[in-house]
Amino acid sequence: MEKEERNNQPSYNQVIEKQEFKGRSLEDALSLAEHVLKVPRDRFNYEIVTEKTKLFGLKNKEIVIRAWLKNDGESGAVEVFLKNLMKVFPLELTYQVKKRDQMIYVVFDGEDRKLLLKNDGALLLAIQHVLNKISNQKVQADCEFFRRRKEKQLKEYAQEVARKVKETGQEEILDFMNPYERRIIHIAVNQVPGLTTESLGEGFLKKVRVYPVTDDSQKNKIEQE
Repeated sequence: MEKEERNNQPSYNQVIEKQEFKGRSLEDALSLAEHVLKVPRDRFNYEIVTEKTKLFGLKNKEIVIRAWLKNDGESGAVEVFLKNLMKVFPLELTYQVKKRDQMIYVVFDGEDRKLLLKNDGALLLAIQHVLNKISNQKVQADCEFFRRRKEKQLKEYAQEVARKVKETGQEEILDFMNPYERRIIHIAVNQVPGLTTESLGEGFLKKVRVYPVTDDSQKNKIEQE
């Protein structure tokens, strides 16, 4: 019989890991898929591959489905990447993926979680950067409330620099920052009348220029980098 497809088709070009599951009913096959994939059925797509009756009677009925994790603009690509990463990653980590509104949140835990936060969260932010490259939606990675502490520090730093530029009228060039750090600086400084910012350089790490403008209409638009 023709394949019967359920749920949404994947819309990305990455290699999709599909697995087949058998059961005496569709419910049995879906339950097995949930157990093996370790996600509820609303988190994966499936298609019916075969449905047949062995000999006679419903007791011998068999159904085969093919299932794969969803990636319909939600968290599928993120979960597939993290699942594969954990297979080869040298750290003992666990994670939770949550979706709220148009944002995907990844919260890490586990025995080696402290190593994600070394060097000012460099590894955590690098993983976040990669996740944002593969996802259609913005991804925030966190561990032990790192983001809350980091954002507070960066906002205070931005306010301090803004006060200095306002007082002296001279621009300030801030040291190299990753995209996450730059965005916080951009937002904080551009809330101050008469000041704006721009990123300088190419690549992952860039400097930030904070400088005065004569009119707030000259403020640069803050974009996701």
